[in-house]
Amino acid sequence: MPLTLRQLEIFDAVAVTQYVTKAGERLFLTQSAVSLALAELEKITGGPLFERRGRRLLLNDRGRLLLTEAKEVIGRVRTIERILNEATKEPEGELRIGASTTIGNYALPWLLGEFARLYRKTKTFLIVGNTQQIETAVNNGELDLGLVEGPFHLSSLQSVVWREDELVVIAGRNHPWSRTGKASLEMLADATWIMREKGSGTREVFESALVRKSIGIIGASLELGHTEAIKKAVEAGLGVSCLSRMAVQRELDNNWLVQIDTPLDLRRNLLILTRDSGYRTKLLETCLSFLNDNST
Repeated sequence: MPLTLRQLEIFDAVAVTQYVTKAGERLFLTQSAVSLALAELEKITGGPLFERRGRRLLLNDRGRLLLTEAKEVIGRVRTIERILNEATKEPEGELRIGASTTIGNYALPWLLGEFARLYRKTKTFLIVGNTQQIETAVNNGELDLGLVEGPFHLSSLQSVVWREDELVVIAGRNHPWSRTGKASLEMLADATWIMREKGSGTREVFESALVRKSIGIIGASLELGHTEAIKKAVEAGLGVSCLSRMAVQRELDNNWLVQIDTPLDLRRNLLILTRDSGYRTKLLETCLSFLNDNST
């Protein structure tokens, strides 16, 4: 039985997600199709590639060895496909875009929908994570490009400014700060903060602004991995937070949340990250050009 590229793609998806069902959702396959492909692959390779713990699948030593080679093969085939598509009059193929949480939830959905409408032979996959996760995935070749909202730390990546953004400190309508709409540095230092997790660009920008004002890093009383959950917690009066204006403008306009003026400089740049590979496909160049044309 010959080894197929599809089997390697399924193997890679299971290795990443650790679940057959999640891998199937990622590849738009049924659970039975994923299980069958794994069984065939393990038969070809002469033994198990995963340690099975309930429904969870963890790579064993053989699986980890194969994953390294499989990712290289998948990457090379995708590169060949894109090169062959360069001769067409319009871009086509698949593009994997990563975005940190604020950009992925509040800026990109409409833009990617418009891109798909303009270029009907393309398929775009959007992966949302925090800044640290996105820059790592771009660097590893798992994503073609990334859009992040905080400082990045891998010198192997190229970056260009995409948009300007501003963070705002927010409080619930019944919070004491909301009466004046202002907070001093001392008040910021003593507040109950609800923040994103470590690795979030929003949190890193906020903490850097505190350090510039000689305030130590503030420990969050509550860490939440989703912006919507933070907004609801602040609205309920559990504490204050600092989020992108993009994420809270609707709540501010409806007076569900109150913007608090502070002495902090909370301006930042949103960045596009790419690898310095020396070659960019027509699809990638078209997407980058489209993003730059929609940078405001």
